[in-house]
Amino acid sequence: MLGSYKEVMWPRLVANKILRKSVGSNNFVADFPPDADGLLLEAPGLVDEQPSFDSKSIFVNQHKTTNLNYKVHVSTWNVGGIVPEDGFDMEDLLETHKTPCDIYVLGFQEVVPLRASNVLGSDNNKVSAKWNSLIRETLNKSVATSDDRNKGINGVSQDFKCIISKQMVGILITVWVRGDLRPYIRDPSVSCVGCGVMGCLGNKGSVSVRFRLHETSFCFVCNHLASGGRDRDGRQRNSDVIEILSRSTFPRGTYLEDLPKKILDHDRVIFLGDLNYRISLPEEKTRLLVERKEWKTLLENDQLSMEIMNGQIFRGWQEGNVTFAPTYKYIPNSDLYYGCIAYKKDEKKRAPAWCDRIIWYGNGLKQHEYTRGEVKISDHRPVKAIFTTEVKVLRYSNKIRDLFFSERFEDRIDGYDQIDSKDYSWIST
Repeated sequence: MLGSYKEVMWPRLVANKILRKSVGSNNFVADFPPDADGLLLEAPGLVDEQPSFDSKSIFVNQHKTTNLNYKVHVSTWNVGGIVPEDGFDMEDLLETHKTPCDIYVLGFQEVVPLRASNVLGSDNNKVSAKWNSLIRETLNKSVATSDDRNKGINGVSQDFKCIISKQMVGILITVWVRGDLRPYIRDPSVSCVGCGVMGCLGNKGSVSVRFRLHETSFCFVCNHLASGGRDRDGRQRNSDVIEILSRSTFPRGTYLEDLPKKILDHDRVIFLGDLNYRISLPEEKTRLLVERKEWKTLLENDQLSMEIMNGQIFRGWQEGNVTFAPTYKYIPNSDLYYGCIAYKKDEKKRAPAWCDRIIWYGNGLKQHEYTRGEVKISDHRPVKAIFTTEVKVLRYSNKIRDLFFSERFEDRIDGYDQIDSKDYSWIST
């Protein structure tokens, strides 16, 4: 069967390689159409108005700024091609009651098995719809059970909405925000890069999403990099990262402003996924150190940690302290690492490794939690992180408000000062 696929797809593969064509379209799924409220989402009710003068210069010169703080949950999980059952409990991954957040970003790898029919065929959107349905149910569970249906945890609205969901073969990234933040989300878009067969198919690669919250741009990159424990596999992972950073591109935006086109040009950048970096030690020694929980020694030989420290392809990137056990490779539905019991002679040996990671670039993000989950249906354990970030908000001058904005705008911004002056005492320092 794979042979017939190769015969049909070979010309297309060659063309894609030559043209450096990205896999996947720019379309994505969301609860609302992109920029449904028009160009000036900070000013509801003015969707169709077009300024007849140099509006950009007036906007730049006639405003003042303030900052709001938001909590961001990021998680990544290689689910090993397992489709979740109805009622699957997502609370271990989302922790909505333990650490409620304003924004949730979830990245998955291998939401479908990486066989030829899935890699070369169209995406199975039923699987991503299933994951999104479970996420929606979990995030909004407190709304359905609360006596006050307009309020959720800590008195903050929990009517979460999906602003972007995009799948490329087995890679899925989905972004959810509080319903009252949705009007302040602008310019959502996606960029897919395939790094698999011939460097272009989507069995490996990335799906990047970007959006702006108020005046701050965010970019989240969900990755599945080359696998394998050989030296050349490590070099291929580095090559994948270079390709992802160079080939991912976003629209420039509207006439009012220029928007970041490349990943690293955004204000806040988070890189997540099954990065597949391994531990550069013999398998037997790696297993012994894992058994003894000697994380420090293992991390000194962890390929990703060394790449960040050496500052080559990951110059300027940061990762929180890794204080949890390696997330790969487990025997599914157990706490046992693969290879710790008898296995067939023709099966590959795979030493434990921290394949699943979350790292970030530049300033503006402060990480408060970096842990792993304990869901056991896959051969990977999920990894999750919680950040706080400051977001810039424009307060326009009286002149601009009189020209463009209804009085409701100042009411909404003033209301946000109250909403976001929340108690952050739960955050560890």
